Amino acid sequence: MVQCSGPSSVVFDGRLTEYSFGPAHPMSPIRVDLTMRLAEELGVLDRLAVVPAPIADDETIATVHDAGLIEAVTKAGRDPNVVDPVHGLGSDDNPVFPDMHHAAAHVVGASVEAFRQVWTRTSLHSANITGGLHHAMRDRASGFCIYNDVAVGIQYLLDQGAERVAYVDVDVHHGDGVEAIFYDDPRVLTISLHETGQMLFPGTGFPNDAGGPGAEGSAVNVALPPGTSDAGWLRAFHAVVPPLLREFAPQVLVSQHGCDSHIEDPLAHLMLTVDGHRASYLALHDLAHEVAGGRWVALGGGGYETVGVVPRSWTHLLAIVGGQPLDPMVNTPQNWREYVEYGVGRHAPHRMTDGRTPAFRDWSEGFDPGTWLDRAINATRTEIFPWHGLDPMP
Repeated sequence: MVQCSGPSSVVFDGRLTEYSFGPAHPMSPIRVDLTMRLAEELGVLDRLAVVPAPIADDETIATVHDAGLIEAVTKAGRDPNVVDPVHGLGSDDNPVFPDMHHAAAHVVGASVEAFRQVWTRTSLHSANITGGLHHAMRDRASGFCIYNDVAVGIQYLLDQGAERVAYVDVDVHHGDGVEAIFYDDPRVLTISLHETGQMLFPGTGFPNDAGGPGAEGSAVNVALPPGTSDAGWLRAFHAVVPPLLREFAPQVLVSQHGCDSHIEDPLAHLMLTVDGHRASYLALHDLAHEVAGGRWVALGGGGYETVGVVPRSWTHLLAIVGGQPLDPMVNTPQNWREYVEYGVGRHAPHRMTDGRTPAFRDWSEGFDPGTWLDRAINATRTEIFPWHGLDPMP
């Protein structure tokens, strides 16, 4: 693994946990609190500059989102009875909560700051684990995402003069909002590995969703079968992502790290482990150094096993962002476990591993058309690789 060769940061302040849809909603902000506490207890934050998170102004949000959405979110935050299906507000996925515009703008501001850190070379790597709200569209909230902080951050890079930005989304759900916003822009390569939309929200993200006119091949989708585990997921990742990033040669690599691909996540059907997540983070870190001069923005995303999975996975992510990965066999600190038990009423895991050693069969060894996984990988390579001058065959 390539070590970090420059300063790294995480953008955070405790008020970011105000992005909360209420105690019954799956996306509890406790996952953020537990992550940062675990990272601090394990000394991970000692190797990262903790940068204050600004609040994005309406003008910044409007670089991606319609004024009508911003107005609707602001209004909804003042009236808990608002139901606005046109803008995706007041639904079970996106219930209204007080001051929601302020909370969502805070997440956007944190992500834009992470992008600014990397673009200006203040940090070589920068993370915002509260970001990664990849489902929000230009004109509506969607899938727990009010504003699309990822897209606002990428647009910031383009406005600053970036000519090529690559976005890799490893959330279990298709990164549909980011893809849609840049679908016609050949400067942005979006790659999403997700459980197939045949089985899971948002029902999109198939290999032939490949980019608009003039941007063909810029949208890449790997639609994985339910039940895919570490070995299959890593096989798919390495068969698709590294060749495309090497050919595209982005100036900045942006990644979204939803943890909801884990076997214990209640909202999806993949079977990854914390160890598989960690392997993907290491791969993306190394690719950032190989193809983008090390410039890497790492964002959070989904993940609804808020005690047993998300804090460990994202603490591994932050450690890798800081250039010093944690040994998976290290114990979780007793103080942290006690906080979870007495503060959350749950038993916390004792180690930073699920006890797996991720390994996979490389695509160059050939594919088996009799398996759903290999057919899915082959479909993506066949659709996308020729647009980049690459041979789709093993």
